[in-house]
Amino acid sequence: MIGNLKPLEIVLIIAVILLLFGAKKLPDMARSLGKSARILKSEAKAMKKDDAATTTPTTETVEDTVPPQSTTARTIQAAPGDVTSSRPVNEAKPTTQS
Repeated sequence: MIGNLKPLEIVLIIAVILLLFGAKKLPDMARSLGKSARILKSEAKAMKKDDAATTTPTTETVEDTVPPQSTTARTIQAAPGDVTSSRPVNEAKPTTQS
């Protein structure tokens, strides 16, 4: 369906998008879409790496494979070039006082 579009139809679609969102918001939207794609890609790589690490056969017992609980919180790594979105995995919930 997309391959059947004529050049005039493509120009019309682009004009409608510009009218709806405005020329100032389009670069921000494209930037956030690219940032989201980078984060998704890095998370998918991390999941594949974790899966590959857990599927390797070991001769350890179940007690040996459980890691000790540490006091420091793990953080989720951000995509390359995105230092603002790394966050702790186990965030402490704020307490409310009555």
